[in-house]
Amino acid sequence: QVQVEESGGGLVQAGGSLRLSCAASDSTFSISHMGWYRQAPGKQRELVANIYSDDTANYADSVKGRFTISRGNAKNTVWLQMNSLKPEDTAVYFCYVREMFRLSNAWGQGTLVTVSS
Repeated sequence: QVQVEESGGGLVQAGGSLRLSCAASDSTFSISHMGWYRQAPGKQRELVANIYSDDTANYADSVKGRFTISRGNAKNTVWLQMNSLKPEDTAVYFCYVREMFRLSNAWGQGTLVTVSS
């Protein structure tokens, strides 16, 4: 089973920036796509951004123009650059990995992002 490790969360003031990192290891198959979900208190988990093996990226409308997802040359690391952060971006951010031929995602443990007003 692929292992997923995240880092980079923390506390930042509104308008500030953070960069989240996610690394996948021990994958059995090639990685189809990776990305980030987030879950705020009392809310459902929502997709923030993901990136496919052909480098196609998708973003939630709420983060378009502020967040950028990118991937390393080895294709098993992704970063989420978050700029112009807002208090409503406060959530636990979870990285996921979907391998080819798998029917479900592998998840990281989550990293907390807190944006103060």
